Amino acid sequence: MTCSLANVSSLSCSPLRVAFNSYMRRFTFLRKMIFDGRGRPPVAPSRPVPAEWSDSEITGSCLGHSTVLMNFLGVRVLTDPVFSLRAGPGIGPAILGPKRYFQPALSPRDFPPPDVIVLSHAHFDHFDAASLRKFSRDTPVVTAAGTRDLLRRFKGVHELAWGQSISVSARGGTLQLTAIPVAHWGARMMRDTHRGYNGYLLESGGRTVCFGGDTAYTTAFAALRDRASPVDLAIMPIGAYDPWIHAHCTPAQAVAMAEQAGAGYFVPIHHQTFKLSSEPMDEPAARLRALFQSEPERLLAVNVGETFRVPLTERAQTIDARSRASLVEPG
Repeated sequence: MTCSLANVSSLSCSPLRVAFNSYMRRFTFLRKMIFDGRGRPPVAPSRPVPAEWSDSEITGSCLGHSTVLMNFLGVRVLTDPVFSLRAGPGIGPAILGPKRYFQPALSPRDFPPPDVIVLSHAHFDHFDAASLRKFSRDTPVVTAAGTRDLLRRFKGVHELAWGQSISVSARGGTLQLTAIPVAHWGARMMRDTHRGYNGYLLESGGRTVCFGGDTAYTTAFAALRDRASPVDLAIMPIGAYDPWIHAHCTPAQAVAMAEQAGAGYFVPIHHQTFKLSSEPMDEPAARLRALFQSEPERLLAVNVGETFRVPLTERAQTIDARSRASLVEPG
């Protein structure tokens, strides 16, 4: 029945019934998300080999969801490490949350210890306490404002608000990290709304990578376009937009934000791993490939576990994303 002025007083169209139907739709979605009937997740489509990555390049791989392992000119960076089977609140096997669709492309024992861990915000699919415990307490951690209390085991925790920067010295050199604004939210539970949420600029040796973290569409990335050091690579989320468009961007919006930032190359995250929304699991990647159909060389990796290498010698000749940047929100 369609609610109208003529029948709005009926039981089926009463505010109580509308609220109940909305609750049941959400409950059904969450039930299917958590109890999906799948067995052990299959291995990731690809498996990177970090031992082959050169310290003179920007090389990396999305190990799943927003967990990116990257060798940035000799500095080993790990973003939003989540290696658990499920993402959500709980302890051990009793975690209430969606199960992975693929196993992590690598486990922490499969790669050298990171020189720095970068955390975008405290949501469970980005900030997993069990995964963080797998790394040394001495590992520097760069995180959003208001999240230090969740990281007490680490000795060097650096909270950044938007616009703040910090330099991390490692075996391969010095990496500067700057927190940048995104359109999201930071609460881990219901009431801890004081927690921040960041994207980041990573800079070293005159090269720049933008890690978008988690974001809905925003024109904030346009502020990066006129910097002295152009953005070589944008690592941007592309999934979980239906119906959560207020918190997550579509692939077209992700590409638009990367264009506005003047990014030369693109690597997607936040897809293929956890079922957080209604769109088919393979839809974000398919839409992204279509967007880069005329410039496939700019899309460096799509699937979980694929290795990306940023071309550092062809930036001026190959890419001029700044001239294509548009401030109009895509559909």
